[in-house]
Amino acid sequence: MVCLGNICRSPLAEGIMQHKLNQAGIAAHVDSAGLINYHSGELPDKRSIAVAAKYGIDLTAQRARSFTKDDIKNFDYIFAMDNNNYENLMEYANDATEAKRIHLILDYAGLGKKIVPDPYYGDQSDFEHVFSLLDDACQRILKKFAHAQSEVV
Repeated sequence: MVCLGNICRSPLAEGIMQHKLNQAGIAAHVDSAGLINYHSGELPDKRSIAVAAKYGIDLTAQRARSFTKDDIKNFDYIFAMDNNNYENLMEYANDATEAKRIHLILDYAGLGKKIVPDPYYGDQSDFEHVFSLLDDACQRILKKFAHAQSEVV
């Protein structure tokens, strides 16, 4: 899960997706990162923490970090929150195989080529809206993963 600073959107996406995977009994590692290192080592934004806690998700173990070239090799899926993040992530890809791992999260979830808006300069209602978008996207992604696993079994 990748956004610009790794304190608002991507920590929410990480927390929501990990929570849904855990509830479904699916063992998977979810992480988040930012494209800038301005917030490295910091907790997620207090408004992200608050909205996640409202839905039973704890983000307080997360710390902001920067996206690295190794992330493309270490993760099967890389979800960008907006078009700028997506384009910047594509610059990290060395080849078509690595590029295929990078997706716009709402598009991959079947919600169209929409973006997850950055709530940083907004108020709590903006964080609620982002949570709702990401919750829907993560639920749809979980269904895709579960469907793919059932076809393999």
